[in-house]
Amino acid sequence: MIPTIDGDMANQGDSAWFPERKDAGFIQKLCCKIIKSGVIPKHVAFIMDGNRRYALKMKFSRIVGHTMGFDKLTETLEWCLDLGIREVTVYAFSIENFKRSKDEVEDLMRLAKGKFDRLLLERDKIDKHGICIRIFGDIALLPPDVQVAVANAVKISRHNNRAFLNVCLAYTARNEMTNAIKELAIGVENQMLRPSDICEDLLERCMYSGEASEPDLIIRTSGEVRLSDFLLWQSCYSCLAFLDIYWPEFTIWNFLWCIVRFQLSYEKIQDGKHYNNQMKKQLQLVSDKENALKEARMAGKIVNNNMDDLIEHYKLEREKRVNNFINYLHDKRIEFVNSLSTID
Repeated sequence: MIPTIDGDMANQGDSAWFPERKDAGFIQKLCCKIIKSGVIPKHVAFIMDGNRRYALKMKFSRIVGHTMGFDKLTETLEWCLDLGIREVTVYAFSIENFKRSKDEVEDLMRLAKGKFDRLLLERDKIDKHGICIRIFGDIALLPPDVQVAVANAVKISRHNNRAFLNVCLAYTARNEMTNAIKELAIGVENQMLRPSDICEDLLERCMYSGEASEPDLIIRTSGEVRLSDFLLWQSCYSCLAFLDIYWPEFTIWNFLWCIVRFQLSYEKIQDGKHYNNQMKKQLQLVSDKENALKEARMAGKIVNNNMDDLIEHYKLEREKRVNNFINYLHDKRIEFVNSLSTID
């Protein structure tokens, strides 16, 4: 028989998201202060890998490994708050994870429901820290009771904006991109958008993560050196750190090492990001010019002397269409969450 901890450490909802904080100690505080003298990533993403293998290594049941993984997440969120990291994204459950055994998936869903339900009991602490909880993924794939728990957590925190916790649940990057393309197709079909409006930035804004910033640093534990369909679009200018430890073994010292690595690569990454942004602006300008010219000729306008005005007019009209569509998409997603939530 595989042992558990304290009888049943996997009881859902037992562990708090904001437990009583322990004193960090002089050395840790000093190291954090030194690290903060450099550039701190605004957004860190975690692939929390290795819970099952850690449980096997320690001869625990799988669900105990996953529960210990959650406890490590709460500790990591404390470190992020201490370091001034405003946004955190965690890969909690991939669509691919539904292929695991029925018992394990059911255990994970019960654990997820318990943890999201627990958030309702800690609403005052969520508001104290100003944390907005966002879910990236196809919520409809989750069991109905988990959908409700997730929707409630999102709804009670959506007014906060000092810090953001993005939970990737029933998520893969390929699914995210496919869904964004479908949304754009609907926009064109319903004449909210023109095909010429579609560009990289608009596609990005249609993704589950459309309101989030790009991750500055992505950390994966367990020794695997791959992203496993996690934030593939958003990670093109992220610093990647792969650690040969299991997620429950992750320590503040591992975290600080990853941040130092980010700091060492910061300028080179920023140069690449700046160049890419300039190229996108240039391509958009070319597109606006071509479409403004085409539109003017179709309307029989003379374009020799007022080309700049035509381009500016087309740009403003395009931005208006795009913003209206993004607002429509935002409202659509809010309505979906509200339809699931049991909170007034």
